[in-house]
Amino acid sequence: MDTTVTLIAVSRPETTAAVTRGAARLLIDLGYAPLAEVTLPNGRRADLMALGRRGEIFIVEVKSSLEDFRTDLKWREYQPFCDAFAFAVGPEFPREALPLEPGLIVADGFGGAVLREATAAPLAGARRKALTLAFGRLAALRVAGVQAVALE
Repeated sequence: MDTTVTLIAVSRPETTAAVTRGAARLLIDLGYAPLAEVTLPNGRRADLMALGRRGEIFIVEVKSSLEDFRTDLKWREYQPFCDAFAFAVGPEFPREALPLEPGLIVADGFGGAVLREATAAPLAGARRKALTLAFGRLAALRVAGVQAVALE
């Protein structure tokens, strides 16, 4: 009996799509309404931005590989626009390379799990209101078929 295992190379875009999909499904299960690919007021693009039942804003940065993490250091620039921030990575990602401060989600194309809770850092009321209104408008424009990506 042949017990050879064949490893299938998965491209970085495929990994990113699978982790994003699984993290979005997890956010929905946790009571959030996520949007993908949201450009923030500072021009940075959040992989997932989600609005909670009580108005809390959660940003998730997807990392498809160690190289992706090491070359993309702009994740700290997302924190002024959310109450909580986490990384989402695939099951094979070397998690010890990630900083300990943000939350940590491990996800695949079917769902995910929170391995480390994101530390809450509540937004100021005026910023929360502006972001929530922009998030709602962006979501409505997307439902209407407008290719909007930025919070205005």
